[in-house]
Amino acid sequence: MKPPRIYFSFRSPYSWLALDRIWAEAPDVASAAELIPYWDPDPATETAVRSRGAGVHYVQMSKPKHLYLLQDTKRLAQRRGLAMAWPIDIDPWWEVPHLAWLAAGSDGSRRALYLALTEARWGRGENICDPEVLGKAAAAAGLDGDSLAAATEDPGVRAGGVDCLVRAYEDDVFGVPYFRVGRHRFWGYDRVDDFVDAVRGTAPTPVPVTAAAAGYDSDTAGGCG
Repeated sequence: MKPPRIYFSFRSPYSWLALDRIWAEAPDVASAAELIPYWDPDPATETAVRSRGAGVHYVQMSKPKHLYLLQDTKRLAQRRGLAMAWPIDIDPWWEVPHLAWLAAGSDGSRRALYLALTEARWGRGENICDPEVLGKAAAAAGLDGDSLAAATEDPGVRAGGVDCLVRAYEDDVFGVPYFRVGRHRFWGYDRVDDFVDAVRGTAPTPVPVTAAAAGYDSDTAGGCG
């Protein structure tokens, strides 16, 4: 069976809060899981993803849902004792942080970069899609800031990013945090416990879906951002 997968995004506050909780409360699960970045691709990445017969399931959320998300995540952050500064994203280029994370290479360097970037974004409200901002945050974490800030220019790293988004498409990822353990699929911060139980082998067997439900949520699939 494939290892457990956690799809995360530097864009999503729920993703940030979920990983913080898993690392703090279930380090065994964190070490067993594969982290896979997920983001809104730029035109070059999207073209490469579609050339492989894949796409992006995520749909931008409505303004009311976005405003609710802002209020809700601040409550959750306060509950975890985390300070939160909501960043303002203007034409963000999400390849910058996510490809930098891939380029960091080793698990230790990726963890250090992840923590540096989430602190910059959610702790200080900085624009981590700016290569200069990312480079400074990476350097402060003891990493090669210049190299990581230029990860978008590396064809090999770009190809790795395409692989991640194709995997997300094949795993039916439509929002983050998204967890996959065998047949089990979990979406959102409030499914962290279910994911942990599934990895530890204590989750109930999922009920197969045999027919479409009579009702559904007609809002966008933005979910956890």
